[in-house]
Amino acid sequence: MKTMNVESFNLDHTKVKAPFVRIADVKHLPAGDVLTKYDVRFSQPNKGHLEMTAVHSIEHSFAECVRNHSDAVIDFGPMGCQTGFYLIMVGEPDVPATCQLVEQTFRDILTLDSVPAANEVQCGWGTHHSLTGAQDAIRGMLAHRDEWEQVMAQA
Repeated sequence: MKTMNVESFNLDHTKVKAPFVRIADVKHLPAGDVLTKYDVRFSQPNKGHLEMTAVHSIEHSFAECVRNHSDAVIDFGPMGCQTGFYLIMVGEPDVPATCQLVEQTFRDILTLDSVPAANEVQCGWGTHHSLTGAQDAIRGMLAHRDEWEQVMAQA
């Protein structure tokens, strides 16, 4: 298959085993800064997906809560396929530390009683949320915490 410009288009999605956290890209910028993009995958590609209300609520909750633990976070955004998110951080890749940060943030989200900024003043679709859906998906991820660093399915 021809190599494509988008890293995830070069990943054989039939060979991965979700959930996982993996390095999707590393950019060394001209001024010396490093950006690392992590693939935080909840669902097995082409087999399952997150509901959009859960995706939206995970995005809001994670984006707000993670910044209580790290100043290195640039962005946390959903994948269009609804199977996970991209976490972009300043700094050299460190999967174990990033997994700890993700776990800590997920545990914070489980304690929330509302989705941050889920209203029409702070959000473009303030009613399109499900905290319950988000927390259920996060519980599923945390149930497999010890497997997050294993990206590829065992042969």
